[in-house]
Amino acid sequence: MSGQQLVLRQRTELLGALCCGGTAEPLDCVLDLLLSWGVIVWEDYLSVREPAKPLCSSARELLDLVYNKGEESCLLLLSAFKQVLPDAQKAGLCFGKSFAAGKDAKRTSTNASQTLMTDRPALVRKIRDHIDGVLEALVNAGCFTSKDCDEVMLPVYTPSQKVRRLLDQVRFRGEEAASILLQYLRLAEVVSQPVKEEKQLTAECLLYQKKLRSSVSAQSHFLSTYGGTGRFSLDDIYTEGLLELAQGNREITSLGLEDVVGVTGTLNEDADTVLLSGEAGTGKSTLLQRLHLLWARGALLTDILLLFPFSCRKLNAEQRMLSLKELLFLHCCWPDRGQDELFQFILDHPHLVLFTFDGLDEFKQTFTDEERHCCPTQQASIPVLLFNLLQGTLMKGVKKVVTSRPQAVGPVMKRYLRKEVLVKGFCPVGIDAFVRKHHNDSTVASRVIESLQTNTALLGLCHIPVFCWIVSKCYKELLGCGEGSPQTMTDVYLMVLQHFFQRKVPQEQGALGKGWLQKHLETVMRFGQLAMEGLETSCYVFPEAELRKYGITEQEICLGFLIHCKDLSDSSDCKHYEFLHMTLQCFFAALHIVLDGNSNRSVIPKLFQSQYRQLSGITRVCLGHCIDRPLEDDVNTAETPNLQMAAKFVSGLLSQRHRILLSQSCPAATLEWKSKQAVKCLSKGMQRHFRSISRPVEGEKKSMHAMPSFVWLITCIYEMQESGVAKDAVAKIEVEHLKLTYCNIGPVECTALAYVLKHLPNPVGLQLDYNTVGDVGVEQLLPCLHVCHALYLRNNNISDEGIRKLVEKGVHCECFQKLALFNNKLTDDCTRHLVTLLQAKTNFISLRLGNNNITSQGAEQLAEGLRYSKSLQFLGLWGNKIGDKGAEALADALKNSTALTWFSLVDNGVGNSGACALAELIKRCTTLTELWLNQNCIGREGVECLIQALKANTSIKEVWLRGNNLSPEEVEELSQRESRLTF
Repeated sequence: MSGQQLVLRQRTELLGALCCGGTAEPLDCVLDLLLSWGVIVWEDYLSVREPAKPLCSSARELLDLVYNKGEESCLLLLSAFKQVLPDAQKAGLCFGKSFAAGKDAKRTSTNASQTLMTDRPALVRKIRDHIDGVLEALVNAGCFTSKDCDEVMLPVYTPSQKVRRLLDQVRFRGEEAASILLQYLRLAEVVSQPVKEEKQLTAECLLYQKKLRSSVSAQSHFLSTYGGTGRFSLDDIYTEGLLELAQGNREITSLGLEDVVGVTGTLNEDADTVLLSGEAGTGKSTLLQRLHLLWARGALLTDILLLFPFSCRKLNAEQRMLSLKELLFLHCCWPDRGQDELFQFILDHPHLVLFTFDGLDEFKQTFTDEERHCCPTQQASIPVLLFNLLQGTLMKGVKKVVTSRPQAVGPVMKRYLRKEVLVKGFCPVGIDAFVRKHHNDSTVASRVIESLQTNTALLGLCHIPVFCWIVSKCYKELLGCGEGSPQTMTDVYLMVLQHFFQRKVPQEQGALGKGWLQKHLETVMRFGQLAMEGLETSCYVFPEAELRKYGITEQEICLGFLIHCKDLSDSSDCKHYEFLHMTLQCFFAALHIVLDGNSNRSVIPKLFQSQYRQLSGITRVCLGHCIDRPLEDDVNTAETPNLQMAAKFVSGLLSQRHRILLSQSCPAATLEWKSKQAVKCLSKGMQRHFRSISRPVEGEKKSMHAMPSFVWLITCIYEMQESGVAKDAVAKIEVEHLKLTYCNIGPVECTALAYVLKHLPNPVGLQLDYNTVGDVGVEQLLPCLHVCHALYLRNNNISDEGIRKLVEKGVHCECFQKLALFNNKLTDDCTRHLVTLLQAKTNFISLRLGNNNITSQGAEQLAEGLRYSKSLQFLGLWGNKIGDKGAEALADALKNSTALTWFSLVDNGVGNSGACALAELIKRCTTLTELWLNQNCIGREGVECLIQALKANTSIKEVWLRGNNLSPEEVEELSQRESRLTF
């Protein structure tokens, strides 16, 4: 089949590949290749990537454009798709002879401007780590202004988008600017040349590097699941999740895997440690494993010659005093020869070495910088070695990557971080890709995905990869749910438990039946006791002797709840085991607490009090006497995050929904008093938060800034699935504003919040800024929208689809009056839905859409809704791309408003014609008091129009004009003529 026929027949699939992720990155990568190969010219590129054009329209135009260019162009297009798309999206697509066509398509260049085209894909990769230096060089040469730099570095752009924006701007400025950019990159390569020379390894070092790569590759090649019964190649199953920078300036920047160790997002240049932070199950370890595998293949981190991977869980088992040299060679890879020479190379070239530490939150000791250790050859305990490596006292210059749950990293350690990368789990496209990778049968995969789409609570859970994995493996139980699909974490893990036991039942015996838990109660309790004591002592790896102590048989080990830790087996053939996942250990501990009829009455209260008790200033507690035997004084304390996870499961298991299942294994009376205990603990926890609400300052609303423990309590209440408990929990909240910023709230937490907050007695303003709500989270919040008079969702990765769902519900909520969506992923498409909101609601007073991707087209569309609004008082559009045309449309729509008091068009490319249109708004709108026009392109002509308009309107107090096209002399003169202008 010809290239043109393939493009035509696969048009829908190709469009989906470019658009379904909600990001322009695939389209931009394809365009980079086509530009470099000469398939499209610069004018074609500008037409396709016109700023005002929606992504889907750009993709369609590209396919049409290339199709009309003929057979060879279509083959090259398919070659570009083959290079750009991940394996999951390539499945089912046919590329014909595209690889051969694209292999040697690159053209030679005759000048610097042409080089920007022919080398564009490579330049995008290269400039990512040098963008600040390139911009500085262009400014120093007079080719760029500070305003040009600001346009390139807009926080809404990803690092790659910033580079492409830079290349486009340089192209517009001609040959001189292009030459300066290329010259800077050549100098940067010269500066790095000594590093390349240092990489000339000796024969011993080369042999060790080869052995180390082979060892790391072998460890990383397979993702082991279910105790070895299913082994997936990491290449086949790995699915990219969301990575974001944790930045002090409150901007959110999306990252790729290659940016984890790169310079992007560096906050402390003197530090060497990068923290990968994420909640349990978000995929931190798998991401690190992917990083290891790509390094071993030479596909990533090519500047790193030696990579040493460590597991903190396994370091816990090391009791010996070791030197750094012994730590590296004993725990990672033993050199066959030349140990001293190799270690000296590491000491001499620390910048060519990377250490990774997986699971710092599972390390028994808490980070401290009190004991210093600087000598790499002197022996010390493992905690001392680890903590001094992380803070840079030992082996300064070696890059380190650490994974941990956020609660385990305190302020002391954060002082030593180079940057923090947040691991946020899957986006909706990632869930789809992950499920399809798990199932060879596309029909089964489609049925699982369809089941998730109809159960938004479960879909929200699947944004956490471990839940997505569980759902994929337990698909038969999911699709055969006769009593309703899982809604909570507890439901999902009960499904897991049933799945494991079902696998061991002979096929001829059929399903387990309703008494399956009672039938396997002894097994469950044995695993539960092991898990419980493990949590109490921060123990996650168990020797075989420990399993025998609890009566766990070989047959029970083979069920798959435990997996064999091969690299912890010693010369005496003592096997070690760990639970399949940390969350599964917490679940078994919860089962033990709930089903153990002999436990004393203090177990549940102590479990729920874990958040509020501290030892030595550290948020770690010991359950104490959760079981009858006392704990020795030297036993390590339990970790609060794991106890909180166990408490969630206890709440869910004590729900009335599971009472029939559990009452076959535990007396109903026992379950009842334990349930009352849990409810009482949750009630006390909520009251503790309410008592912390301070009295409002005179003139301000009474507000509560909730802490992460508040969110934990809410999720516990949701797990119980009892509306009476939820209603009582919030019955006494007397606040007008509930602030939940920076609380790691994703779709799962949104489901729980909506379940509880919908019972609020009075409307509140709900502030969820700087979380990871996303489109699915927005949908999960809808049940409580009727009690929200304001909803703040700044920096939450929300797209136009999320706004569509929000508006559909919001138009029917009487008290819903304010919406803030600063710095999300909104385009012109969202304005269609917002028009509906403005037209339908006569009491809507505030709309803030700053720092998105709204152009003049979106502004013109929004203007249609503004004409109908008689109530809107605040309109914020800062940091978009409105331009003169959009400003004119908005001004015309708002000029007759009798409510508007505050209007912002800061940093929108507004020039003189837009300012003159806004002058007419000033004349006509007598309620307007503030107009913000900073960082635009307004010159003297535009300001003259504004001054004339101000003479006709005495009610306006301020017009802000800082950072426009005015000389210092003009600023001085104009500010004297009109005092209400602020320059």
